[in-house]
Amino acid sequence: MLNIVFLLLGIALLTVGGEALIRGSLAAAKRLGVSPLLSGLVIVGFGTSAPELVVSVNAAVEGRPDIAIGNVVGSNIGNILLILGICALISPMVVKPLALRRDAVTVVAASVLFLVLVGGSALVRTDAAIFLAALAAYLVWAYWSERFHAAPSGELHQAEAGELAVIPKSLLWTVTAVVFGLLLLISGSQVLLMGAIGIAEHFGVPEAVIGLTLVAVGTSLPELSISVIAAIRRHADVAVGNILGSNIFNLLGILGVSALLQPLPVHARILQFDQWVMLGTSLLLLVFLYSGRRLSRAEGGVLLIGYGIYVWLSFAVFGG
Repeated sequence: MLNIVFLLLGIALLTVGGEALIRGSLAAAKRLGVSPLLSGLVIVGFGTSAPELVVSVNAAVEGRPDIAIGNVVGSNIGNILLILGICALISPMVVKPLALRRDAVTVVAASVLFLVLVGGSALVRTDAAIFLAALAAYLVWAYWSERFHAAPSGELHQAEAGELAVIPKSLLWTVTAVVFGLLLLISGSQVLLMGAIGIAEHFGVPEAVIGLTLVAVGTSLPELSISVIAAIRRHADVAVGNILGSNIFNLLGILGVSALLQPLPVHARILQFDQWVMLGTSLLLLVFLYSGRRLSRAEGGVLLIGYGIYVWLSFAVFGG
């Protein structure tokens, strides 16, 4: 029971900390004259992945590679099947494929890169350098294409920054939000790991399974919050764009930093099952975006059922 309390408390701290950090960072960017385009691309798109980053880095440093990698892979799967499924149920989603094409292709490419680099059953520092170099290249490509070529995705990233209208006004509240957010993220990650490891040990479930499910869903709550707000406002492109940006940073940024600090062996079940589910869901989203079709409530229901099946298989079939 205490482990469950730790898990829920850790999730709550991570959620509040992530929100505070994003809002404080947006306020700081506005004071420094950073463009809404860059704020949406980096601060909102990647800032929602701050809980995943802190948890995976913490897990890597503490020698828990199954949680570090499982958190990232599970979050990417849940972002598409669970979060976009919920968003579609709230409001059928019509997107502009051109505005999302670059990031959707990057998500698939990053998923393929993951498959290639874990071929040796571990992520080492060389792999980390490749991930981080790919992230840097993506950021340069994204900013260059939007700043100098007026890509359709530019309006999308500006709109992402606009979804969080309530940001600190004064310098004191801006600094407080950033520091408070960071402290909550760090403490929340410690508490979450205590609860997750305790639950895994109590029920005899591998840490990889806990990382892929409970931890992954818990750290994805900021993405859920931003995307649900966008869905309620019928800003489908923002909801999907937030998920794409998060998935890119999860793979290239979080695994890059984590593996740079500590080489990460990859659990056998991730190699056999989860990495293929992650690639399959990324391809599914790419097909959806390129087709230009409307993601209806029925299709959202299918995504949610797909996530339910994935979780069931995770525990019942691949839980050993």
